[in-house]
Amino acid sequence: MSDRLQMIEKMIAAGSSDPFHHYARAMELRSLGRDAEALSAFGEVVERYPDYVPTYLMAGQVAEALGNNEIATDWWQKGLVCASAAGDAHAQSELQAALDSLG
Repeated sequence: MSDRLQMIEKMIAAGSSDPFHHYARAMELRSLGRDAEALSAFGEVVERYPDYVPTYLMAGQVAEALGNNEIATDWWQKGLVCASAAGDAHAQSELQAALDSLG
């Protein structure tokens, strides 16, 4: 386990309710090449913090890397709805580009 992952997990275990800490855990798992665990961790982020927009793009990218374009598409479509509700045009653009890349 990386030092960074260990630190993040300690913050979460201590009761952190900051969505970024949970998101950072998923991102660290991804950076360690633990994609299946990362995708599961992104799912946990969305369960707790469904309005945390960055989660959707990254989760879709991990699903795509795992070879599951159907799940990637689902993540990105849900992310478009979330980004739209948040008024986040930049995220909407990124999510739409990801969807378009699957053709």
